[in-house]
Amino acid sequence: MQWWYLVNSIIVIPARYGSSRFPGKPLAPISGMAMIERTWRIASLAAADKVVITTDDIRIEEAAKGFGAEVVRTSEQCANGSERVFEALVNMGVTPDIVLNLQGDAVLTPPWILNNLIEAMRADSSVQIATPATKMTMTQFRDLVDQKARGIVGGTLVVFDKRFNALYFSKSPIPFIRPDVISKADANADVPVYRHIGLYGYRYSALKQYLALPQGVLEKVEGLEQLRAIENGVPIRVVLVDYRGRTHWSVDSPDDIGRVEAIIAAQGELFAESLV
Repeated sequence: MQWWYLVNSIIVIPARYGSSRFPGKPLAPISGMAMIERTWRIASLAAADKVVITTDDIRIEEAAKGFGAEVVRTSEQCANGSERVFEALVNMGVTPDIVLNLQGDAVLTPPWILNNLIEAMRADSSVQIATPATKMTMTQFRDLVDQKARGIVGGTLVVFDKRFNALYFSKSPIPFIRPDVISKADANADVPVYRHIGLYGYRYSALKQYLALPQGVLEKVEGLEQLRAIENGVPIRVVLVDYRGRTHWSVDSPDDIGRVEAIIAAQGELFAESLV
């Protein structure tokens, strides 16, 4: 029996060398290890049947093969990570039930978060697209509002209905919380504010359907590709996750490297199998 008949779940890590804000980002060293290797090591601890890296660049391909990863080459024409993930699946000739799109810069995403997503999709066959979110404290929300006021774009929020299907994603603080509520609330106040984690699980058919949809107005103005599904009535299930005290941070520019290294130094590596 060939291996592709056994792949029910797969993690695909898209990695592009030519980022306009951070060229060569996947190969940038973080505490002595390339960013893409860190992400691959985290993904390899999750409960997926297979993990692959997909890239259009020979430098990333050679580096990935050097640390033992399986690599699938894709074309330079892919507009985003989702397209690259789907092209990789087509090139591999596989149609797994669950496909996780894990960005190559997700070096602080714990492996149990990947498992949470896989488990949620296994538990409910009606879920076509799933993505994680974590609840914010009032202190974190105040900090985020302050960052947005100072022009710091990073950080996406999500609101969802009582079935945990996403209503909207935005770079703006949502839902709006009245200033009088913010001023009176203590640091641990219970507020319905959830930070979105940029990780997606798809059914194969849902990923194919999503990529066939035209880019929508909301996606264009927010710069958030998941809004294409929302605009077209395709439900996205929000899976609430617990970072267990670890810090979430994304690598958007070279300036983020030092911050991530400091977090790793303070909280330890995510590669220990006992953490899963």
